[in-house]
Amino acid sequence: MISQSPVKQIAAIHDLSGCGRTSLSVVIPILSAMGIKVCPLPTAVLSSHSRFEGYHFTDLTEQMQPIIDHWKKLDVAFDAVYSGFLGSYKQIRIVHRLIETFSKENQLVVVDPVLGDNGKLYGPFDKKMVSEMKSLIQKANVITPNLTEMFLLLGKPFQPDAGEDEIKKRILQLSD
Repeated sequence: MISQSPVKQIAAIHDLSGCGRTSLSVVIPILSAMGIKVCPLPTAVLSSHSRFEGYHFTDLTEQMQPIIDHWKKLDVAFDAVYSGFLGSYKQIRIVHRLIETFSKENQLVVVDPVLGDNGKLYGPFDKKMVSEMKSLIQKANVITPNLTEMFLLLGKPFQPDAGEDEIKKRILQLSD
C-alpha cells in the first residue's frame, strides 16, 4: 500500500532535452511547484526532443552510478522514484539497483516506460529493450505507458483504434 503522506523528495531519472517540452526540463519545475524536492538523475542530454531530426545525443550511463553512490554516502532518502527515458539496458539495470538501494516502506515508484509512439519503437530501441522494461515495470506502483508502449509491453500487435474497454483490459494485464 502506498503511503497517503505527501511526497517530499523524489529521484527523477530521465533525459534532459534542450528543445521540446519534455523530460527533466518539464518534470523538475512541475514537481518543484508542487513543493517536491527533485533530485534529478539525467540519463542523457539531447539537443532537442528525439522527434526532431538530427538531434545530438550524449549518453550519461557512466555517470549515473557514481551519482547514486554519492547520494548513498549522503544518506539521501526518497519518498518516490520516477523513471522516464532510459536509453539502454544498462540504464534499466542501474534503475533497478537504485530502487533496491533506496527502498523504503510505502515508497512510490513511478515508471514511464518510454519505448515508442505511433505503433513503432523509438530508433535506438529493440525487442530486448522492451523485455528489460517489462522487468522494470514490475517494480512500479504506477506505470504510465502510452498506447504504443502498452501494446509493446504486452507483446501484442498495435491497435491504434482500440476502444476504452480494450485499453482498460490491456492495462490491467500489465499489472499482473
